Amino acid sequence: MAENDKMPPIDQLRGRPLGRILIKMGKVKRADVSEALELQAKRREMKQSGPIGQLLVELGKVTQDDVNLALAAQVGMEVIKIANIDIEQSVIDLIPAQMAHAYRLVPTDYDRDTNTLGIAVDTADNFKASDDLKTLMGFNVIARITTEDDLSEALNRFYPEEQAASINDLISEMAEDGDLSKLEGRGESIDLDELKEAAESNAVKKLVNLVLLQAIRDKASDIHFEPFEDEFKMRYRIDGVLFEMVPPPKFVALAIASRVKVMANLDIAERRMPQDGRIELMVERRPVDLRVSVLPTMFGESCVLRILDRSQVNLDLEQLGIAEEELNVLRQLIKKPHGIVVVTGPTGSGKTTTLYSALTELNKPEIKILTSEDPVEYDIDGMIQCQVNPNVGLTFARCLRSFLRQDPDVILVGEVRDLETAKIAVEASLTGHLVFSTLHTNDAPSSIARMLDLGLEPFLVTATLEAVVAQRLVRRICENCKEEYEPSDAQLMELALRPDDVAGRVFYYGRGCDYCNNTGYKGRLALFEMMVLDDELRELINSNGSTAQIRDASRKRGMRTLREAGLAAIYNGISTIEEVVRETLGETT
Repeated sequence: MAENDKMPPIDQLRGRPLGRILIKMGKVKRADVSEALELQAKRREMKQSGPIGQLLVELGKVTQDDVNLALAAQVGMEVIKIANIDIEQSVIDLIPAQMAHAYRLVPTDYDRDTNTLGIAVDTADNFKASDDLKTLMGFNVIARITTEDDLSEALNRFYPEEQAASINDLISEMAEDGDLSKLEGRGESIDLDELKEAAESNAVKKLVNLVLLQAIRDKASDIHFEPFEDEFKMRYRIDGVLFEMVPPPKFVALAIASRVKVMANLDIAERRMPQDGRIELMVERRPVDLRVSVLPTMFGESCVLRILDRSQVNLDLEQLGIAEEELNVLRQLIKKPHGIVVVTGPTGSGKTTTLYSALTELNKPEIKILTSEDPVEYDIDGMIQCQVNPNVGLTFARCLRSFLRQDPDVILVGEVRDLETAKIAVEASLTGHLVFSTLHTNDAPSSIARMLDLGLEPFLVTATLEAVVAQRLVRRICENCKEEYEPSDAQLMELALRPDDVAGRVFYYGRGCDYCNNTGYKGRLALFEMMVLDDELRELINSNGSTAQIRDASRKRGMRTLREAGLAAIYNGISTIEEVVRETLGETT
């Protein structure tokens, strides 16, 4: 490899202070470093200190590229000039263009005997590129550093984006792949070595990686690889709705399932039992966690990958879409010294995001927060998070019992599934803790019946329960192609409305454009139904009042139902009649 001529041997630089490295590189003088150290000391007194490299750039002594190269040398990375070097096309072909651009890397050399790939990156902190290449492609990786300009030029030279292979192109290539087509109809007869070889196929690696990158860029929440009798489907879930992609040949089903298992460190030889795992990636310099579920079916293994992208989730109560009055009520609830607050709704209704947002607001040094989750979806600094594992007896109840000996202020129980968990949650509340949890019910009032069905006594429910928040997610109308329209009488009837009820109101829909993938929708909005218990409601529960009575009493006290929250979203031009009907159908208005 060609090194920067001014760079001393890497052994003389590794582990040295940054200023010393820059002096040895001939980029600065001792006086320059002393000046930066003095400035750093002055700023430290003002609590504004910054890294010395940043200060040297600020003083005009070095460029950011110089600092990046020095930082790389500090951790022992070699420097490479790739502006004018020739790289074999066979090496370039090892990495798909989308991946090279997403991770900002260029492969420089490949040793087939050791399966070692050399890559050039432009920042020393892009170490995840090496880890992800090993996870996604199976290479051993040696990373070297180059300048930002040189890397950009090499990316444009070797991977022009307009020539990037599409998923459709790869599927067409796979259809003609003789080695992969031999898997057709093999089923249980395939041996482990053939399975490993199929999982390591470059075409299979590229397809799985492109599907992952595309899904993450499109802000999908799930990716589905599904075998059927006559075809193999790939689908994304975006804003709660599944979209089908061009299906690959059916014979690659086994290879794709095996590739996903390899990436998630699962057993590729086990095809009779369900398996769960996870894949951690760094895409476009942001962490992405993939939860993997593999399920045996009649026609092969179905793989579903849940995408948990922290950068796409705003854990801020202000951003949830709660009406200001309800937001004030929720803030009062989460600041109570003790009690139980339950969030309810079906899977995928945003319960976890609401709870995390509430906990994030409470997350301060003086408050100890413990959570038991299945699984832990987002790692949040300052909170002690515990993942339940029923296989070894670590249930919600077992976690919760241990939590009470950990001196917490606030506890999150992922879900109240049984009487034991419910009783310990009540006990935690009665001993001065604020407890958050979730239930699966249709609306807020029916949560009372659910808790009583579990076996809790009514007096315990009324003594501890502070509020129930029900929620649903509806898609937002795309702002880019939003248009006014006149709803039909049939559409209004679905919401039990008459033309007279909506006189003077304006309705909107999304026409469909490139920005929203021609769906007419972009992003989602939460609808909330907030039932806060008062003395009269508690008395009604203690006297075994029905769900309908509890609902009527709550509405008289100002509770807005999910359907009413949906109507407000329609009238405000945020969502559509179809979305609200789909998500709140069957709710009592």
